[in-house]
Amino acid sequence: MAKIRLFIDHPLAEGQGVELNPDQAHYLSSVMRQGVGDEILVFNGRDGEWLARIERIAKRGGALEALRRTAPQLDPPDLWLVFAPIKKARTDFIVEKAAEMGAARILPVQTDHTNSERIRQDRLQAHAVEAAEQCGGTFVPEVAALVPLSRLLDGWDAGRCILWADEALAGPAQVLSGLPRGPWAILIGPEGGWSESERKRLSAMDCVTRIALGPRILRADTAAVASLALWQAALGDWR
Repeated sequence: MAKIRLFIDHPLAEGQGVELNPDQAHYLSSVMRQGVGDEILVFNGRDGEWLARIERIAKRGGALEALRRTAPQLDPPDLWLVFAPIKKARTDFIVEKAAEMGAARILPVQTDHTNSERIRQDRLQAHAVEAAEQCGGTFVPEVAALVPLSRLLDGWDAGRCILWADEALAGPAQVLSGLPRGPWAILIGPEGGWSESERKRLSAMDCVTRIALGPRILRADTAAVASLALWQAALGDWR
């Protein structure tokens, strides 16, 4: 079985031809040393995973033929990760791990104490694609544009519960098995912590559940992974 996996934004079906863009052609030919006749795995986030054969390849592009489906489409639970961006490498880490661990959508937010005022949305989306390629997933979560947390909460659907990882609740990590299933979002704060006004607003929302993540205060990137693992084990597709 081919070991190279590539995300292709193109319909996939038996006998379907797929054009490669220059970056994909360069990756396959120059980095992975693949040529005509070699087989790789491809997915598009909709049609599952497919075995494909390289029919043509050059510096400026190439073409594949989809041969057969090797895995069904597996979508993640309806779980969003809402987080305040931190230093560049750590933000990359959060996006990568969220994609690997089954977040359906990734939403960076600007909080009162967020250190980073802007993100490269296209760059973070590329990290989500790479994570899905490497972890065997068939779904790539959308990385949304950075928005103020206040604006996001203004339009929040009360039917989507929020799991608020609050560093002020240092103590034993709660078991989440008693919480309702359905649409959820995990909320991770900035390195500088939550402002008093943000705490008041979140505490007043009926759809918010505050949790502790153990006896130690975690870094934001560690808190994101810990929260995703707790939720997936109790309410998600790890059960």
